[in-house]
Amino acid sequence: MRTLTDAESRVIAVLLAARPDRERERLHQIGVPRSTYHAVRRRSYDEGWLRDRYVPHPVPLGRPYVSFLLARPYADRYEELTARIAADPGNVVLWAGTQLVLAVSFLAKPGDGPKLAKRIADDHLGAPPIEVTVSADGPYVPVYFDFEGLWGHLAGLEGTLAYPHGLGGGPTSDEETRGTLSSHQTWAVGELLRRPFATTDQGRGGHLVGPFGLPFSQRKMLARGWVTHRTILDPARVPPYKGKAADQVVFVTGTPKAGARADGLFATLSRESRVFPFLFVVGSDRWLLGALGGPAPVPVDGAPRRPVLPTLRDFLEGIEILQEPAEGFRALVDHRYDRLLEPASGPAAKR
Repeated sequence: MRTLTDAESRVIAVLLAARPDRERERLHQIGVPRSTYHAVRRRSYDEGWLRDRYVPHPVPLGRPYVSFLLARPYADRYEELTARIAADPGNVVLWAGTQLVLAVSFLAKPGDGPKLAKRIADDHLGAPPIEVTVSADGPYVPVYFDFEGLWGHLAGLEGTLAYPHGLGGGPTSDEETRGTLSSHQTWAVGELLRRPFATTDQGRGGHLVGPFGLPFSQRKMLARGWVTHRTILDPARVPPYKGKAADQVVFVTGTPKAGARADGLFATLSRESRVFPFLFVVGSDRWLLGALGGPAPVPVDGAPRRPVLPTLRDFLEGIEILQEPAEGFRALVDHRYDRLLEPASGPAAKR
């Protein structure tokens, strides 16, 4: 079986940070020649280990709420359930496993997410789903498909560059972020959101999707935080490193105990349990975490780890843990934020 080299593992960690402004500093730290870095970078995209996306702040797009739906479809209603979710123009992520389905949708109204969950249950498409809807105008999604923490730890690097990347953020005084973008700003945002797919349609490598060489109007959207450049890991495709693979997708959900703080749980998991969630959603009455695991502990530093389940019990009650191999998931809607805008002509606009 193909395994990652030390250089490949370390370069992947740098790429997942999506911080080109500190690339030189990180290259010095990992001790990889620049030529090796660029060769591994291209290979990572060509092999499908990584892919780039531009993730918008939901509020400027007039969709200030985000729904996270975790469903368990009945085997005979699987296709119907996934087709119904994918048909929603607000749906931007749809991971379909053999037993689990994760959907992320940007909403104009907070009640739209619970309505979909209720329809799934009422129409007997699956077991009653778990649904968490949060406002994108606050710190309620502190980690959003960010795999840098896990991979940096796997590669034995000290600290992280940008982990955790979240979604949305606190209120701003700029009225333009309240869903009233000008036509030119909407165009600039749309060009960024469609960039990964337009690049592929033009036959260019995925490693060229990043922000280098962008027009000023698009760089301005990044500078304002209305759009962020992200590099996303495909755990089903990336080979193991030193016999260790984070090839299990684990979802944890539960009700926060009185006085429990989400930042306290995150800090304890990452510092003491060496668990680095790639997804963390903080709802008012339910929290949802996504993490990657494997048959062997990912950490290799030999330091003792605080057990994960007792840590979860300190903060949550009514805990549910759902797990499935990463290879069982298909990305039916793969971070398609361009769906939130008026469709463009040509193949790049297709799902």
